[in-house]
Amino acid sequence: MASYLVVGLGVSGQGVVSALTERGDSVQTVDDKKPADYTLADINAESFDFTRFDAVITSPGFKPSTPFVTHAREAGVDVISDVELAWRWHHADVQSWIGITGTNGKTTTTEMTTAIMQHAGSKAAAVGNIGHAITTASVDPQLDTLVAELSSFQLHYTSSLALTCAAITNLADDHLDWHGGFENYAADKAKIYRGVQRAVVYNADDARVVERALAARDAGQAASSAIFVGFTLGAPEEGQVGVEDGWIVDRSALSLGQQDAEGEDVPAVQQRIAPISRFTHLTEPDGTVYPHLLADALCAYCLSRGAGVSAEDAIEALAQFAPSGHRIQTVAETKSAIRFVDDSKATNAHAAAASLSSYPAGRVIWISGGLAKGAEFGDLIAEQKNRMKAAVIIGVDQRPMLEALDAHAPELPRTVIQPADSETTDSAAEPIMRQAVEAAAAYAQPGDVILMAPACASMDQFVSYADRGDQFATYAQEWVAAHGE
Repeated sequence: MASYLVVGLGVSGQGVVSALTERGDSVQTVDDKKPADYTLADINAESFDFTRFDAVITSPGFKPSTPFVTHAREAGVDVISDVELAWRWHHADVQSWIGITGTNGKTTTTEMTTAIMQHAGSKAAAVGNIGHAITTASVDPQLDTLVAELSSFQLHYTSSLALTCAAITNLADDHLDWHGGFENYAADKAKIYRGVQRAVVYNADDARVVERALAARDAGQAASSAIFVGFTLGAPEEGQVGVEDGWIVDRSALSLGQQDAEGEDVPAVQQRIAPISRFTHLTEPDGTVYPHLLADALCAYCLSRGAGVSAEDAIEALAQFAPSGHRIQTVAETKSAIRFVDDSKATNAHAAAASLSSYPAGRVIWISGGLAKGAEFGDLIAEQKNRMKAAVIIGVDQRPMLEALDAHAPELPRTVIQPADSETTDSAAEPIMRQAVEAAAAYAQPGDVILMAPACASMDQFVSYADRGDQFATYAQEWVAAHGE
């Protein structure tokens, strides 16, 4: 019987406790908001004895500099994630793992890949940050494939993964305070490539991702049997899957397998796989492609093909796939074609830029702002201001967004929704999102898009990004009902 200390009793922590208890292991818990054996103050004390435990399983929210992490490691005790624990339990001969990480697009790519695997007949489940608890799924005899969305936090506390296929969707500045800088953040993301057995998938349009993929290849970090496959929104080079003349084109070894009968590398071939027009859920009503969703689809295609799925099954599943809520979702529309689009999942500048780039110049009324997390928005606004007709700023952390607008788009019309002040604001004041919707609609003309892609986290004024998106949809539909004629 092993002994574990589980720190943090959120969804993943509770799943770990349940799984360990079911196995008959000894479990003690730590949490400040829920009943637990210890508080954080208890385990952060230098006197706390970590040697009683075989491992500490931590919520990914705790930074590496947190005292208990340092003290446990000094005592020679592993500090691991639920992902690492699940990996140690799984049976590689009966269950394959596909891993996905990146700054943006992880969830959509995970959902797409899971849908492809299921369509092809695999008993697959999405796990990690979405779907099933990974510790439970790793020992579920009903599942033969886990598609894991993996955060940089989880990967930091993970050391022994050797995935079947793995991908990094993109890399941009995010969570730098947690990791202590971009290089540490990127290094944790790149751990996903270590030990990969079949396909290392990388975004060939992202120089930072390419650098990490090439480093993994040159260092021999993946298995010798693994192939490296890049995906691109442009015409693919040898070893890549991309887009040419309106078609997905495969110039990688995915179509033929990695080696021939003599063990020699298979030369790249070029195959036209499917027309982009087939993927109606990844485009605007006029057929304009959402670039970031297409990139996610290409990534999912490469991962599933690396895992053994046929091109036909992959394409058929992608043609049927529709993104989940709060990702480029039209939630209301007037008869005069003013559309309200919810992209509440765009919680950083990189994601918001991808969202804005999907629309014609001068047609977007942009609702943005929230909890900035120390981010800067100058590059975002400088590059995307031509798409914008006006901006509506929400959130309690408005200064960095307003400074970026002043510096890079001073002429852009804007409305600032002042955050409620409990000491001075009437409790009957209109909800923040209703104010934002009404302000945005005041700028709109037929054919315009009111896009809520905030580039910020939501927890300052909303329960979650989902709550923020739900409120946007509610008030957008309310406005259309009143003014939509």
